[in-house]
Amino acid sequence: MQEILDRTIFDNSVLAYLTSLAIFMAGMAGVYVFNRYVLKQLKHWADSTSTSIDDLVLKIVERSLVPVLFMAVFYFSLHSLTLSDKFEQGLRTAAIILVTIILVRSVLSGINFALETHIQHSESDSGGERQLKGIRSVLNFVIWALALVFLLDNLGFKISAVVTGLGIGGIAVALAAQAVLGDFFSYFVIFFDKPFEIGDFIVVGDKMGVVEYIGIKTTRICALNGEQLVFSNTALTNSCVQNFKKMGRRRVVFKLGLIYQTTLEQLKQVPVIVKEIIEAQQDANFDRAHFAAYGASSLDFEFVYYVVGPDYTKYMDIQQAINLQIFESFAKAKIEFAYPTQTLFLNQAS
Repeated sequence: MQEILDRTIFDNSVLAYLTSLAIFMAGMAGVYVFNRYVLKQLKHWADSTSTSIDDLVLKIVERSLVPVLFMAVFYFSLHSLTLSDKFEQGLRTAAIILVTIILVRSVLSGINFALETHIQHSESDSGGERQLKGIRSVLNFVIWALALVFLLDNLGFKISAVVTGLGIGGIAVALAAQAVLGDFFSYFVIFFDKPFEIGDFIVVGDKMGVVEYIGIKTTRICALNGEQLVFSNTALTNSCVQNFKKMGRRRVVFKLGLIYQTTLEQLKQVPVIVKEIIEAQQDANFDRAHFAAYGASSLDFEFVYYVVGPDYTKYMDIQQAINLQIFESFAKAKIEFAYPTQTLFLNQAS
């Protein structure tokens, strides 16, 4: 029996192979117990909590730590044997590659969780999901590129000259593409700060319309006349943007002018009549009505009310109903609207 255990095969005794197998089996059993029982109990505990962070941690552990543990068991079981330099170098290279891939996947899982949480808390619609896809693509490219650089460095490749060249080239590209990079960073500002979202009605200077698309470089708006307006993201973040979708209620101010022949009693009736008309409208909240000024050819009244909600068509429907009822009520009360007039006084010489 001892002779069999001492027999050498590929520079290792049978006893060494059995020891390596025992380490492997014991390690696999330990990982199985952890995965089957400990991790299962932790999942039940995470499901009972209201926060989702623990779910993310367990997901990363299941997808990253468990494979690392299996790989570590395999690595140390083989490492107990006397291996050739080439085989040991290949084993080390495979371990570094697998660990790098697992770590990158873990980092990306955490970043995706943070972005999705940001979308949920900001109550974004499908437009936010479309923006999230673009940001994911950029972050995936950057993180995998950095991981590749570190992987090559750990594998013994001399990449210092390459990194230096990339740094100089990156500066040259950044100087040549300042506008593109500016729009790119403005895209992140729009995503996280959310001055507007897809579907919002916004006004930028003398341009207005509904946001249709938010891209990495440009944002597209459908104007009221139907044409598409294309803005650079930097132009939008550097401009004053009026977002009417964020408006909880719309303040409306309108004026009426009456002729100077209007009696005092009729002037006193005007605020009362208009107030009753506004208060009779649904989703319209009366604020004030005043005889505001003596105009050049009219007695000017100013009225203020609020329309609940940002819908422009709804506001115009309410204003139209108010105008029609004012016209009808003023006709019954024999109150006349003013129009631009001039009175000429002639003085005859004696």
